[in-house]
Amino acid sequence: MAKKKSPPRQPAAGRTITVIPGDGIGPEIADSMMRVVTALDLGLEFEVVQAGLEAYEETGELLPAAVHRSLRRNRIAIKGPTTTPVGTGHKSINVQLRQQYDLYANLRPIRLIPGVPSRYSDLGDRLDMVIFRENTEDLYAGVEHMVVPGVAESLKIITAKASERIAVTAFEFARANGRRKVTVAHKANIMKISDGLFIESTRKVAKRFPEIEYEELIVDNCCMQLVVRPTHFDVVVLQNLYGDIISDLCAGLVGGLGVTPGANIGRKIAIFEAVHGSAPDIAGQGKANPTALILSAALMLRHLKMEEAAVILQKSVADVISAGKSLTLDLGGSAGTEEFTEAVLARVRRRKSSLSRSRSSGGKTAKSAGKANGKTGRKTSTRKTARRATSRG
Repeated sequence: MAKKKSPPRQPAAGRTITVIPGDGIGPEIADSMMRVVTALDLGLEFEVVQAGLEAYEETGELLPAAVHRSLRRNRIAIKGPTTTPVGTGHKSINVQLRQQYDLYANLRPIRLIPGVPSRYSDLGDRLDMVIFRENTEDLYAGVEHMVVPGVAESLKIITAKASERIAVTAFEFARANGRRKVTVAHKANIMKISDGLFIESTRKVAKRFPEIEYEELIVDNCCMQLVVRPTHFDVVVLQNLYGDIISDLCAGLVGGLGVTPGANIGRKIAIFEAVHGSAPDIAGQGKANPTALILSAALMLRHLKMEEAAVILQKSVADVISAGKSLTLDLGGSAGTEEFTEAVLARVRRRKSSLSRSRSSGGKTAKSAGKANGKTGRKTSTRKTARRATSRG
């Protein structure tokens, strides 16, 4: 019997992106993100589906069937914040999505943006690391129960398969992006079996990447070192719980969760998200900062091999923040969501126009070079010259 073929991959251009606006300020920042990405003229389309408290009120489900259909069809999504009750209530929607779709790698770049208030502003480009967090197991597997009244138990699930998989992802990223070192944080001095298995797995993977320095730190020491000398770190690999805590700590180094993007990557599906809260206290007031979700969209574009567009988007946000004229309240300004979004849109259009002029100029130079080569009898084709000129531009 012939194997059932999987649906063909969509080309990046013309692709449909699932958008989950989320709760609180989610719809406002999702709207900003879609407007800015649309301005890049990439041929992307958006399919908006609801999840979270609003969806629950309408359908009785936190993750309605429409969300799953859209995710399976499009395989790329971007998500705003969703509310998770503390101590009681429903399981985190983020955790549900990560586990159901095996989004095993949580990736969070940590970089300073000039103009964002930070205790480490003087470090500039030297503060540049990427956190890789294993996303599917550990204490977040949700295996917990009451042993007897007054005694609760949670199981920490660590497997060699998941540990090696996140390590391979981090090392391959380091190799592909010219990163010099991978640091693994653990507590194997206390949890000798579970954390011991984790570092045993990462050591095994490290041997396959001899050109990359490998380092292990006990997790509490890692926290201190991140605060004392953050430039020491390059790529950091963590289990689920440690990664949740340390990635937020690192966001604090560069100005907070409001300016930090995030991605959850699996073999078949990827979901990009703002990792800050839903901020219900300012929802609907036009005060929200959409930076984190816009930068998460830049990560999404890189994932789709749209590097040029990702750079335009990232630099446009940085332009607006460094200019300091259209900053939202959390960044020390007085602008609202709309003003900030319009400022980013203006920078995107300006950068696109500049790039277009540069390409046009490059094309004319290549054509002239082709004519000159023809006169002197050289056998250099105009097509090859143009290709070189384009790559230089």
